[in-house]
Amino acid sequence: MPVRIRALGDADRQVVHDLLRRDPVENLFVASRISTCGIDRLGCTLWGCYRGRELVALCHAGGNLVPVCADDEALAAFASKIGHRRWTQSIMGNAQQVLRLHELLVAWYGDSWAHPRQIRPHQPLLVMDHDPQLPGNPDVRHVGEDELQPYFEAAVRMYTEEVGVSPLDGGGSYRAYVSTLIAQRRAFGWVRDAKVIFKSDIGAATGQYCQVQGVWLEPGLRGQGLSVPAMASVVVLCRRQFPVVSLYVNDYNIRALRLYQTIGFRRYGELATVLY
Repeated sequence: MPVRIRALGDADRQVVHDLLRRDPVENLFVASRISTCGIDRLGCTLWGCYRGRELVALCHAGGNLVPVCADDEALAAFASKIGHRRWTQSIMGNAQQVLRLHELLVAWYGDSWAHPRQIRPHQPLLVMDHDPQLPGNPDVRHVGEDELQPYFEAAVRMYTEEVGVSPLDGGGSYRAYVSTLIAQRRAFGWVRDAKVIFKSDIGAATGQYCQVQGVWLEPGLRGQGLSVPAMASVVVLCRRQFPVVSLYVNDYNIRALRLYQTIGFRRYGELATVLY
């Protein structure tokens, strides 16, 4: 049966929710955005792919291009809607779907999609649904609103180190984003002498699930065994509100993989990111 594509709205929220719930860990980014904004106010198009009357796949087509539950036929249909003009900063999500969608966009539209800054094809998705069985660091806590500046400075350093470009722009959007994380009690830090030396935050959350991002330790303190208790405390703090904690990491970051495995994370799946 051929597929058809249409833009979705808040009237479709229940069927979208049902599809996302098929894999609430892998689909958390899109589910979190819809939970927060609804569909009509996402600020981008949410494409739905139908076979007959059944919604079988989604594509969040914004600054982050994210396919959901998409087979090859659905990915080809989404690619035809996305077109040659690239507006996105990344393609992210399930590794197989991301890499195939990127392949289709390059094959059909060429240069506008053909020159990413970096492709990260193997990003293990990890999950944890219990408290760590090892001691945490009691100095790691929710960051206060009066600590925005040092936390913001640490977040900029983390982002630049991880992504390879600065998150700063003339409009102050990244500072506003960090401020929102703090206001929502989704920012965690270890503050010493008014300086944030360890940070992490919740990047996506809905229901009983959350995804941790932005894990960073001051470079001069690395290699001293400080990350394990600090991250263990982050998991405990997260689980007070979201019982299931997930995160993903680049497969070449062996030190980080060992850290998360030591704390008690288990492998759940694999994501990929294409960065522009």
